[in-house]
Order: sequence, then C-alpha cells, then structure tokens
Amino acid sequence: MSPARDGGGAFTLDVGGDGLATLVFDAPGRKLNVFDRAVLEELEALVPELAARRDVECLVLLSGKERGFIAGADVALIEALADPAEAAEGSRAGQRIFAAWERLPFPTVAAIDGLCLGGGTELSLASTYRVVADSDEVKIGLPEVRLGILPAWGGTTRLPRLLALPDALDLILTGKNLSAKKALRTGFADALLPAAGFLAHVRDFARAHRRKTRSLWDGGGGFDVKELLLERNPLGRKVVFDQARKSVLAKTGGNYPAPLAAIDVVRTGLEGGPEAGFAAEARAFGELAAGGVSKSLIHVFQLTEAGKKLRGAPGAGGRPVREVAVVGAGTMGGGIAQLVAHEADVPVVMKDIAADPLAAGVAHAAGLFGKLQEKRRLTEPEAKRKLALVQPTLEYVGLGRVDLVVEAVVEKLPVKQKVFAELDGKVPRGAVLASNTSSLPIDEIASAVDRPERVVGMHFFNPVHKMPLVEVVVGERSGAEATNTVFDFARRLGKTPVVVKSSPGFLVNRLLTFYSLESLWLLAEGYRVEDVDRAMERWGMPVGPLTLTDEVGIDVAVEVGRVLHEAYGDRLPLPESFDALPDNGYLGKKNQKGLFRYEKGKRKGVDPEALRLLGLEPTVDEPDPRYLQERMVLRMIDEAARCLEEGVVGTAGELDLAMIYGTGFPPFRGGPCHWADRQGLGWAIETLERFAASPAVSHPDRYRPSGPLRRTAEAGGFYARFGDVPEGHGEPEPETAVTA
Repeated sequence: MSPARDGGGAFTLDVGGDGLATLVFDAPGRKLNVFDRAVLEELEALVPELAARRDVECLVLLSGKERGFIAGADVALIEALADPAEAAEGSRAGQRIFAAWERLPFPTVAAIDGLCLGGGTELSLASTYRVVADSDEVKIGLPEVRLGILPAWGGTTRLPRLLALPDALDLILTGKNLSAKKALRTGFADALLPAAGFLAHVRDFARAHRRKTRSLWDGGGGFDVKELLLERNPLGRKVVFDQARKSVLAKTGGNYPAPLAAIDVVRTGLEGGPEAGFAAEARAFGELAAGGVSKSLIHVFQLTEAGKKLRGAPGAGGRPVREVAVVGAGTMGGGIAQLVAHEADVPVVMKDIAADPLAAGVAHAAGLFGKLQEKRRLTEPEAKRKLALVQPTLEYVGLGRVDLVVEAVVEKLPVKQKVFAELDGKVPRGAVLASNTSSLPIDEIASAVDRPERVVGMHFFNPVHKMPLVEVVVGERSGAEATNTVFDFARRLGKTPVVVKSSPGFLVNRLLTFYSLESLWLLAEGYRVEDVDRAMERWGMPVGPLTLTDEVGIDVAVEVGRVLHEAYGDRLPLPESFDALPDNGYLGKKNQKGLFRYEKGKRKGVDPEALRLLGLEPTVDEPDPRYLQERMVLRMIDEAARCLEEGVVGTAGELDLAMIYGTGFPPFRGGPCHWADRQGLGWAIETLERFAASPAVSHPDRYRPSGPLRRTAEAGGFYARFGDVPEGHGEPEPETAVTA
C-alpha cells in the first residue's frame, strides 16, 4: 500500500490487479478517525484523482483504526463558528466533497466496523453500498442535534431517501445510534458481515458488486403499503411531519431549535428535491451553529468529555472493589444494589433491620432488571444471574469480605452514627465506608468509627438508575484511598463522579434548596403553584420546583431545609408553616398526598387542602414568568459563587456538570455558571439589588449580592475566576472532540 497522495496524510490507497481498490482512512495522531480541516482538505484533493483513475472498478473505504470507522467531525470546527454565513459555507464545502465522492465513476463500499457517527455516517450515505460488521461495537448515528446543530454534509437530505421516513426522523431528531443488526433491518446496511475476517468478507462483497451501480436519487423500485400511505404522498408525509413536530415540542418545550429545523430541512429535501434539501441544510446549519444553544451544548459536551478524565484525590490509589454491601434497603438501597450488580457485576449484600424494607429493596431491584429485559438490554438468563448477585439479609452475615459499604439508611445523624459504629467491627479493617447522605456532615458520621480516614460520602441521586451524578463527599478526615475507591467505583457504575467538600447540603442540594425555598416564598407572596412551576418548566427545568418537592418527598425537603437554615441562617429563611404538610401526613407523591392531588400515582392538580394547611391564598393573576424565573435562579447563582469561593467544588466547570447531571439544569443553558457568564454578572448583581430594594419581596436582605459574587464579577466571570473542568491525563476517550 502507498499514500493516496504525495506527502502522505490520512488516506492510503491500494489498487489490486483485479480492479478492487481499498482506501484506508487512518488520521495521524488520533485514536479515532475524525474529520478535521486537514483531513477534509486532503479528501477534497483526493476525490478528483480517484475519479480520473482507470484501474479501479470498485473502491472499499476502510478504517485503519482498531476502535472505529469514522467518529465524526472535530467539535473545534463547529465551536469556532460565530458567523452564520461562514458556518453555512462550511456546510456547503462538506456537501461538495461528499457529492464528488458520490459521483465517482465506480461503486464505493463503506466498510463499517465500530463507531460510525456524524460525518462518518454522512460519507457512508454518499457511498454506493454500506456493509457492517456483526459486532456489538458497531454504533451508527447522526448525533448532531445533541450539539444543537443538524447533519449538514448531506445527511439530513440523504437519510430520508434511504430509510423509511419515521426511521430516518427518529435518528436525525434524537441522535440515537443504530446497532449492526438494526442497521441491516432498517435498510441502512446492505449486508451484515461476520466480524471475524471482516476485511475478507468485505472484499468478497465488493467483488460481487463492482460492476453494479445505483443511486439514492434513482427513485422507483418497490414499496410497501405503509410507504404508499406515508412517504409516497403529500398527505401522508404531512401526518408524519406533524407528529414529529408535536413529539419534539412535547420533549423539548421548543427550547432546542435544531430538531425543529431538521424537520423542515427533511421536508424540503423530500418535496423540493436534493438540491433544495442541501441548500436548506446549509442555511439551517449556519443559523444553528452560530447560535447560543449550540455553543452551550458544545460546552456541556466538552465538560462531559473532560469529566471522563477527572481524577479523585491526590496521594493514593483506590482499592479494588470485588464485593459490596448496601446497608439500608427500600427503594434507594434496592436501586444502589441493582446498579452495583448490573454495572459492576459483583456480589452485593443488601442488609436491613426489618423484613418489609428488605423485601421492597429486592422487589425494586427485580423490577429494574425486568425493565432491562423488556427493553432487550438483558436476556432473561442474564437478568436472573445479576439479580442473584443481590443477597438480602437481616444480619451482618457476609460483610466480612466486602471492600466497600454504601450506607443508605434514614437521613438522621444519630441513626447513621449507630450504623457506622456497628459496621466498624463487622467489615474488614481496610474496607471503605461510604454514606449516601444528602446533607449530613461526613466527619460527624465518621466520628463513630475507629478509622475515620476510611469514611467518605457517596451521594447518589434518585432515581439511582437514571441520574448520572454521584457526589463524592470528602470530610476533613477522609483519606485519599477511600476517596479514590468511591470515585473510581462510581465511574465503574457508569456514573459521573464529582468531588465536593463536606459542608451543609454539599453542592447540589445546597444550590437546589436555595432555588426550591424561593418557590415557597413566592407561594407565600400570593403566586399560584401552577404559575411558579410553569415558569421554570418554560425556562427549561425538567419539572417545576414544587412538583420536584412532591417527588423528592415533602418530609425530606423540610428536613434538608431545616438543616441548611441552621447552617446559613438569615440567608435561607423558612416560610411560616414550613413543616405543616409533613406534620399532617402530606409527604408528597410517595404517599399520594402533597401539594398536588394524585390518583393512581398520577398528578391531578393542586390540592386545596394542602394550600389551606400552609395558610396560602393565591392572589396574583398572570404574573411575569421572567420575574419568577429570576427570583429563583439568581438565588442559585449567588450561592454558586459562595460554593466556589469556599472550595466546596474545585471549578466552575465541575459545578455546571454537577448541576446538569444532578438536577436536570437545562443543558441548552450550559450550567448555572456558563449561563450567568453569558448573561453577565453585572446584570445579575443589578437584578438582585433591585429585589433587595423591593418592598413587595419577603425578607429582602437575602437578595443582597454576596461578596463572592461581586468578586467573581470583578474577575470577569465564573469561568475566568474559577476555571473549567481540570484536564486529566492520557489520550482522549473515544468520543472526545467528535460529534458523539
């Protein structure tokens, strides 16, 4: 084999005597093939040279990497785009290169083994044939919407010509991936070839198809009744597009423009022809790539990738974890035990003092495994084997071998101290003891054991199997080995760990409590529950703060609020009748009695009796949503500055990552610090000062901008003062710097 062009580069061409050629893509200095500027320029110069050759009858495009085909475009190319016209021209340039590839005078075969994302999928669509290795490593997709853009090198126009329209829209609008088998089933792949000896099978396929030609634009061919009713007639297409738009709006609230723009582009391409589709792609990409939502989503993507390389505490490595115990069952304990069994695939003893919560924990774990089985993520034998790893007990039997204990008992300090004192003599001397406390001081919990250095917080968020964050909470006496054991194990469980200092509320619950309590003060001032929740849902939060209070549990929220009020005093005043609801048996969704009424687990509107118990009478009609949003969000922003200055979390980037993954803070806003920096901290301070001077606001002194916030503004913003997620060591993970 020899370089495709003088001077070498990313592509190497080999032409056999039988006219079968292979073009190997092997981007220098990268673990995965990525389209950066140099690669695109090389491909653009190479394609005309290929077209001029007379010794090629069929060309196979291969990856020279072990871990994938083509992982997409370098995110840095997109991040740098600030001008819509420049961004649109970048789209048109890619379209020209791929169109030239599509027009090559011989068939091309994209041989996909591993990751095939973004621009890699678009180049595959421009190829004559696509063959896929029968491997679990294959993931094919167009994830651009996750970066606030759309496939703009022809993907939004070509894919709906290849797949059934609903299948194409599902990929384009969600960023989902196709497995190898689904790629064949949907019609994306022309053949599913054995992974063993893949190259030999690819060559056999290419030899059999080297004189056959076809095009996505040929039209005609057979089609089934469903296609006749939908894709093949304007009325049917309208139904599909209307349903897609309705679904996108329901899921995003209109806060993410990319999927809506993609629907319009797909429709233009199908109804106006490919040239109209390509033109619409470029226009839409230009507007999206230069917009604020895309910049925020790219920021979150980069935080996530940097988070994969974070390390725990310096000074010692973590212990290997081969067996685990969870003390305290019920829903939380059962969820943690199921996660350990599923992701770490190690034995996990689940202990409780009573049979009922123990049975509930096992039932919850079994239910989660059952759902994985229903979704075909586990087979029935796999689910049964993993559930068998969960070993329920009412005694301390089996804890003499564990490397890690996760305590998940009731959130009361004396109870936790009693449990830790009992554990101290039952587990190996080197075992790490982790508390799932959401707000209690780690050092006070650790005071119950002989070796407090092995105690650390491991704060999961509910529901455990869905929420990606784990706060690794470090006390003054927590050792580096314990910290890193929990940090590394959290990552092994598929979570994103963030190290935080033990202080009241830690990080996420501290910020969330300032935000949530503000919603209760708004109720006390006459605002309606529905208006307060609706304002924050429109702002992008997954649920409103009052709905969240019901879902977390009113008793839990009251307990956390009381703990933080004791810590922060007048900065966090409690409304009158704060504990009236739990004192009267109103615990929220878990007992079907809360701020809202429930019927069979479903919310059915505000409960007037709950308002009566709180002494509330709504008086404000048609409030300004922005006013409500600023009241709640800016309390969080001010407290974020305090957390960073106190060293509760290391960087602004880690704080943003924690709030996005721990609370669902809207990714399109990039996290609290990123959003505040974009808005301007001068504006935030002025707005808080206006609230502090308002006679209509309860306890206005709490709005006075803090010294940390003022100092952060003077330093140029959160990221200027406190920095991004610190860079890790080693080479990037597979998805780093690509549209994944």
